[in-house]
Amino acid sequence: MEMTEESAKKIATLQAKLDKKLGPEYISQRPGPGGGPKLTYAEGWKIINLANEVFGFNGWSTNVVSITTDFIDYSEESRRYNVGVTAIVRVTLRDGVFHEDVGYGLLENSKSKGAALDKCKKEAVTDAVKRTLRNFGNLLGNCLYDKQYTQEVIKMKVPPVSDP
Repeated sequence: MEMTEESAKKIATLQAKLDKKLGPEYISQRPGPGGGPKLTYAEGWKIINLANEVFGFNGWSTNVVSITTDFIDYSEESRRYNVGVTAIVRVTLRDGVFHEDVGYGLLENSKSKGAALDKCKKEAVTDAVKRTLRNFGNLLGNCLYDKQYTQEVIKMKVPPVSDP
């Protein structure tokens, strides 16, 4: 099946958007595990907003392929829960193109088993959505895996957002 010139232009325009890298206003940092080097990341809501801008609010969808509780450990001594959850998410574009990836949610030292499961499931799905969207291009987070880029972009000053 041949592609129309109009379809080819739409794909080229979309690809050009996806090839751009995230600006500093989309990027955050937090301490690494065990006090290690800082981790550079984009918040889930920012990536979802970008996906809506790029694909249109009705141009993409997510589906939780699977969600697995990896462990629920309870300590009699501390009377606290440690929980880990894995999610696999598929992101599908309007034309049927899709990617899948895995995400993880972890909570340690929780008083409530239910609250821990709730938080871990949401965290795992959000992580999986972000990891899946990055497969579509730099603009949706893939550029964050380029350490040279992240070292430079975190040095940029972000102007404060003013109220409309």
